Amino acid sequence: MITSFLRDNMQGSLAVTVEHVNDPAAIGKHPSARDFPSCTAVVDYPGRGYRALFGWVQLVRSTDNSSAGAAFDMDPFYLFEDAPSPYAFFGINPTLFDAPSRARRDPLDWTAHSYLAWTPMDDAERRVLPLVGFSWGFNVDSDGRITLQPVEALSPGDWDAHLPYLGTSYPGWVFDKWQPEQ
Repeated sequence: MITSFLRDNMQGSLAVTVEHVNDPAAIGKHPSARDFPSCTAVVDYPGRGYRALFGWVQLVRSTDNSSAGAAFDMDPFYLFEDAPSPYAFFGINPTLFDAPSRARRDPLDWTAHSYLAWTPMDDAERRVLPLVGFSWGFNVDSDGRITLQPVEALSPGDWDAHLPYLGTSYPGWVFDKWQPEQ
């Protein structure tokens, strides 16, 4: 999936690939991760330096999460899960990479909402402004077979539905409604 976005009147693009993991060791995973998905989202943006700073906010709804799949939870990068930041990855044109897996192949439905966003550096508040988002995930059936969910573009309404949860989870941050640039 390739999609575009605008920031500061400059067009960028996002190339998303979701595929089955054939060689878990090649991506730093345990052999039990074979056939689970890996997602890579590559940002291409002509801005330079601070103008190319972006972050990834990822939320996951899974039948093995705290709500048994009824709601989305944050999916921070595990090294920083105790950091008070909504971003799983942050940097200059950061690539999102995720390879969720489980040691056992019990029935499971797992869906991520991944958003590329930015935070203005000249603002008095730490603000998150979404630019583009996509949904992806996988299902494990009762026979342990793993099926990938199709990658789909998310709408401003999808982001806006997460705002109450984001605001409660990160009270030191302001989360703007998604206002696609024209």
